[in-house]
Amino acid sequence: MIVVTGAAGFIGANLVKGLNDAGYTDILAVDDLTQADKIRNLADCVVSDYMDKAEFKEKTDNGYLNGKIKAIFHEGACSDTMASDGRYVMENNYRYTRDLYTFCQDAHNRTQFIYASSASVYGAGQVFVESPENELPLNAYAYSKYAFDHHVRQSDRTDTQVVGLRYFNVYGPREQHKGRMASVAYHFFNQYIEHGKIQLFEGSDGYSNGNQLRDFVAVEDVVKVNLYLLKNADVTGCFLNIGTGQCRSFNDVAMAVINTLHVIFDKPQLAYDEAISTGILSYIPMPQALKGKYQSYTEADIRALRATGYDQNFDDVDEGVGRYVRHLWHDYQKTHQIVEQKQ
Repeated sequence: MIVVTGAAGFIGANLVKGLNDAGYTDILAVDDLTQADKIRNLADCVVSDYMDKAEFKEKTDNGYLNGKIKAIFHEGACSDTMASDGRYVMENNYRYTRDLYTFCQDAHNRTQFIYASSASVYGAGQVFVESPENELPLNAYAYSKYAFDHHVRQSDRTDTQVVGLRYFNVYGPREQHKGRMASVAYHFFNQYIEHGKIQLFEGSDGYSNGNQLRDFVAVEDVVKVNLYLLKNADVTGCFLNIGTGQCRSFNDVAMAVINTLHVIFDKPQLAYDEAISTGILSYIPMPQALKGKYQSYTEADIRALRATGYDQNFDDVDEGVGRYVRHLWHDYQKTHQIVEQKQ
């Protein structure tokens, strides 16, 4: 049996679907469905069982699941980078993860443990190499991820695979439930559909308007790396950056959204200057709550990932965001057809 925690969430649900596509169906989906809308993410997936995250924790603690689990993909977490309840974040992200890690390393289990860390551990740094001197988290979420990574570093329990994946800015299908924490590609699509224009944050940290740089990575590529690690259990005891290795600007993402929709709507594609002059692209001040906590530049150093033997290419923004926008438009049309039929 394979376990996916956070299975109804963004990356978790895509991972369940990816496992299905690879022939795996004996999957235990673990999540907290207090937010019931997330269940839509699993509607087209096949799992063998579901457990609430509290029940799963109880059964791993009491030995009920000993010897029954081949691998755990631990994607479940409080992912709100602006969360103010540090106790909740640490309990949910650090202690829960630590206890699952202990379960996996137990001699009765020897369970592969592939877990979601985060590029947020690098904070405002400019060097994105998986090493402690480059890490300085800026918020409770980032610290919770950093704290568990540090726990793994200090542990001598490496009897079986443990790999922390430091996701950069992931975008793609099945993130609609995330609200303000959804990707900028998702928000840009919805802004354009609703208002016919897109607003970005003004410049910060020396970057001009919309030219802050991030490593935007398609969720399909994230799934491919996870499945690669499942099949290569000898890759262990490490943290791996998961990004394209090439930063792009928020303006680039916005223009990819605009021009993909313009193709769909049979409109001429625009250059950046045209989008600005027509008001389709504009800028708003950086929210006060984000000042000092905002990563204006990230770019994954993926040499460690490549050193494991992973040689697949990553989609760039134009290809990946273009595909995602077409997916979002398909869903938008389908949803509105259902509403019209009901009316």
